[in-house]
Amino acid sequence: MSARTSFANWPCSIARTLDIVGDAWTPLVLREAYYGSRRFDEFQGELRIARNTLTDRLRRLVEAGLLERRLYESEPPRHEYLLTEQGRDLFPVLAAMAHWGDRWLAGPEGPPITLHHETCGHDAHAEVICSACHEPLHADDTVARLGPGYPERLKSRPDVRRRFTEDRAE
Repeated sequence: MSARTSFANWPCSIARTLDIVGDAWTPLVLREAYYGSRRFDEFQGELRIARNTLTDRLRRLVEAGLLERRLYESEPPRHEYLLTEQGRDLFPVLAAMAHWGDRWLAGPEGPPITLHHETCGHDAHAEVICSACHEPLHADDTVARLGPGYPERLKSRPDVRRRFTEDRAE
């Protein structure tokens, strides 16, 4: 088995995020946490995931700060896994993935699961909008620019200068 490549130090927020949630099982474990699973056996029963794989994913999510491991029974010791603020903050990402899957992969019968927004009482889907003007963000009208966290030592590379422009105040 080959060693897992780490993206934790890449100058890219997508790569860093994928370093935590970038395998097939981790987003599904998080999905189950959003649906209300808290205990190991609940996750295992819903996902039909191998116990050792689930143990590894839960450990990684706890280490990354997306889940909190909390003792709920002392004899024998048993733990539950609760979403942290950081874990709850990833929900829109999975909701956006679900919307994409509903649009492009659902059969003629429609989406397998719908999201119901209890605040307004309607079924809803995720939309990514501009934080300034609140219009939808689309790839065709969005450009990537270097941000303040991009490493200085990499900014002068020709491929970086070609692909990105530095963030300029407008």
